Amino acid sequence: MGKSEPRVARLRRHARVRAKVQGTASRPRLCVFRSLNHIYAQIVDDSQRHTLASASTLDPEVKGQLDGKVKTAKAELVGSLVANRALAKGINQVVFDRGGYKYHGRVKALAEAARQTGLKF
Repeated sequence: MGKSEPRVARLRRHARVRAKVQGTASRPRLCVFRSLNHIYAQIVDDSQRHTLASASTLDPEVKGQLDGKVKTAKAELVGSLVANRALAKGINQVVFDRGGYKYHGRVKALAEAARQTGLKF
């Protein structure tokens, strides 16, 4: 088993998710990328191929609050931050793109924090 096989499998799952999930201007797509140490979220309008809002654990707004927190708690901060930025731009409904990851752990924490902040999906 090569080192890149899990990545290839995730990309295959992501392609399967993307075949069903399409972001529009009225209901953009909230996509998640999870690396080993960080988590990233973007709200994308696929019809115009434009990122409307984004947040990650590298954002200066969140970076100071991350010390000593577990990765799921960091994902919750990112979820609420991306939801706040979306609501500020008048976006309150999105479709969730889990990016080929299991809806579990950090991905689930980010999604639920975004929901609690006020995003509907």
